[in-house]
Amino acid sequence: MHIETPVMITFLGYLALMMGIGLWAYKATDSVDDYILGGRKMGPAVTALSVGASDMSGWLLGLPGAVYLGGLGEAWMGIGLLLGAWLNWLLVAKRLRIYTQMADNALTLPDFFEKRFNDEGGLLKLVSAVTILLFFTFYASSGMVGGAVLFSNVFGLEYLTALLIGSAVIVAYTFVGGFFAVSWTDFFQGCLMLIALLIVPVSMFTHPESHKSLDALDPAMLSLWSDKLTLIGLLSALAWGLGYFGQPHILSRFMAINSVKDLPVSRRIAMSWMFVSLIGALATGIAGALYFADEPLKNPETVFIHLTQVAFNPWIGGLLIAAILSAIMSTIDSQLLVCSSVITEDFYRKWLRPEASSKELMLVGRIGVLAIAIISVVVALDREASVLGLVSYAWAGFGAAFGPVVILSLFWRGYSRNGAIATILVGGLTVIIWKQLESGIFALYEILPGFILATLAGVVVSRLSPPSEATQTQFSRFEQSL
Repeated sequence: MHIETPVMITFLGYLALMMGIGLWAYKATDSVDDYILGGRKMGPAVTALSVGASDMSGWLLGLPGAVYLGGLGEAWMGIGLLLGAWLNWLLVAKRLRIYTQMADNALTLPDFFEKRFNDEGGLLKLVSAVTILLFFTFYASSGMVGGAVLFSNVFGLEYLTALLIGSAVIVAYTFVGGFFAVSWTDFFQGCLMLIALLIVPVSMFTHPESHKSLDALDPAMLSLWSDKLTLIGLLSALAWGLGYFGQPHILSRFMAINSVKDLPVSRRIAMSWMFVSLIGALATGIAGALYFADEPLKNPETVFIHLTQVAFNPWIGGLLIAAILSAIMSTIDSQLLVCSSVITEDFYRKWLRPEASSKELMLVGRIGVLAIAIISVVVALDREASVLGLVSYAWAGFGAAFGPVVILSLFWRGYSRNGAIATILVGGLTVIIWKQLESGIFALYEILPGFILATLAGVVVSRLSPPSEATQTQFSRFEQSL
């Protein structure tokens, strides 16, 4: 396959920029606190776009493909996500930022849970850490698949070769730069993604080929309400919003912002970016349905890639291909970093080397990035795997297992350590079991029953086994600090 020189130059230039940011971040990373949370020094704009890019990038590739096939009825998922993201910023961000610092400067969610409930035995930390590593393996795999599809389609590589190259690029700067690298690359990636999601559909809607197919387009494609939309389908789509409350890679951004005073500005930036990006993703799917009406794509999730190739000259095309890679990279780097943090703080320092130095912990963290990446690549060897399918499974797992724990931990004085363990186990197991049963009521997206049952389990067990007086006193001090 012939690759045009401008595409290659633009693409490689983008990758060089990302690695440059990684090397700069390496020099700015002096301690394990810097590597995991950037020393809690992130500004509002970087926080906002790193939340958006690490959050939306996976399904911004999958969503245009879903709209390409099913029309604007797929927008309900986006509506649910918008509402969930707004509530997450409004309800969780401030409380989590304050409480994690009060709780002896907790650096990870498992670390926060342990200190929030005074869990000296470490069982809660162990359960939550294992859950994070389990579901993030699938989540990171979704990005690996997306990266392989990109390299395969653009450069004509075999799937395995494309998978290995794409994974190596993403792992490199995360391995080197830690949280600073991930957040700042996400900031630039978020900007680039926004530009791409605006310029591609605008260009395609003015393309003569799209106009030819307009009259033949099924009107149902342009309606939010279609005959295919069932109550279960609507509830499933809206339930995606519940996932925000339990995503470790998103919540870590709230923990890392420099000051709670920056949160309102950061929220407005993040929600504006998300709204415009969503509109662009939906429009891209419709544009693809119009342009490829006569020659349907074999893989709907490549619609964005194909549109960039037919609509723009090679220089702009190379930049937009870099934007697609941005969408993939910005999610995987965040996930790898969270897994690395869990391995470092919640396994190595907790159980193996409590006295480990900061340099030793950073080394372990970097080794953890490589280990999780290798496992994710193995899972991603299934070239038929759907990006959106893998994302939906991991999103549900985190939303159901951790979402209720985070909310109850931040708002309920009577929530107990045993209640938190029950919440995580019931939420995670419900998602895993529900996913295997796909007919009837089990067609409902597994995050909704998982979230409800996990919340009930946490409440019931906390009533039967209430928290200690010390835990309740600590929570009262937290509330007084708000």
